Amino acid sequence: MTVLRRRWKRWSRLWREARAFARTMHSTRHPFLAQIIPIRRCNLACTYCNEFDDFSPPVPTEEMYNRIDRLTALRTAVITFSGGEPLLHPDLDALITRARSGEAIVTVITNGLLLSPDRIRRLNRAGLDYLQISIDNVTPDDVSKKSLKSLDRRLQWLAEYSEFAVTINSVLGSAIRIPEDAFVIAQRARQLGLTSTVGMLHDQHGAILGLDEKQQAAYQRMRELQPGLFSFAQFAAFQRNLAAGQPNDWHCRAGARFLYICEEGKVHYCSQQRGAPGIPLSAYTREDMERSFKSRKGCEPFCSISCVHQVALLDRFREQPAEALQQILDAQRETDAAFRTPASVRALAWLFLDPRRRRIFGKLALKTLGVGGTQSTP
Repeated sequence: MTVLRRRWKRWSRLWREARAFARTMHSTRHPFLAQIIPIRRCNLACTYCNEFDDFSPPVPTEEMYNRIDRLTALRTAVITFSGGEPLLHPDLDALITRARSGEAIVTVITNGLLLSPDRIRRLNRAGLDYLQISIDNVTPDDVSKKSLKSLDRRLQWLAEYSEFAVTINSVLGSAIRIPEDAFVIAQRARQLGLTSTVGMLHDQHGAILGLDEKQQAAYQRMRELQPGLFSFAQFAAFQRNLAAGQPNDWHCRAGARFLYICEEGKVHYCSQQRGAPGIPLSAYTREDMERSFKSRKGCEPFCSISCVHQVALLDRFREQPAEALQQILDAQRETDAAFRTPASVRALAWLFLDPRRRRIFGKLALKTLGVGGTQSTP
């Protein structure tokens, strides 16, 4: 029965993701991804992290409902609960259900240590779509206790009981003592049928200044394990430049397409740029989003905040579809010399890349997915 439920939920999730993508391509006047903090407290104290404390109470549930409802009113496509450690919030299940009552895809970013079979089943019932755990090393050390040794049993429980998709993110950066651990973690995730990605540690401003020789080698091995062609984690060009200490030339859409809502209910560009714009979500307007959509941020060149990159990649698809597709295909060929563009991708490119055909088939696709309204672009 679990297998059947997983399949049903997977197809339901894919349908809602297709609708979210279509709405994103149709109009820029709503956020794609919002990361919201239900509690700043964490049960760990990783030395590289600046996103937690050891004393804050959970945000009151009714206040969280108000913030979730506001995100729903803004037509936010994806709502992510982060922290701190979100599983410490006593009503997280109810918050997930509230977010899912709209059309949002709901995700949780957790250190995983509070997971149990019963907790996983509760997340299933709440309607969770995705869960992400970052694992820093194979064995715990003074920098981080988020180790494969500490979490492997919980990964097995996730593989057995979860009806939501699970991503294991292994980490590279100066604070990580053994870079090769990232590859071991990714391999274990895949053995269990879970998705694996790689992230990079950043400073207090979200910037990374490159990887050393061992870290570069580990990163190259990880690239060979990256997910499929159109995975949400496919933003190799950003990471390749950052790993080499090179800047990226891109336009960050934080404050518009991506929102970070802190425990005080204020909107910030991201977890590392708290204070800008610093407007309460309850008072955040379309005009605020339009201003942030157009503004350039000084932290863009060396930014390593992957979720913001991913959202920007979606808007690049909207603005320059042919160039964005070619970038992804080229990145795939770099890691697989035998790669050939799938027939389905060629067919979609034929349907939607030509402006005349896109007008015809685009309207048909939007109608099929139930996406309508007047398109309006800041």
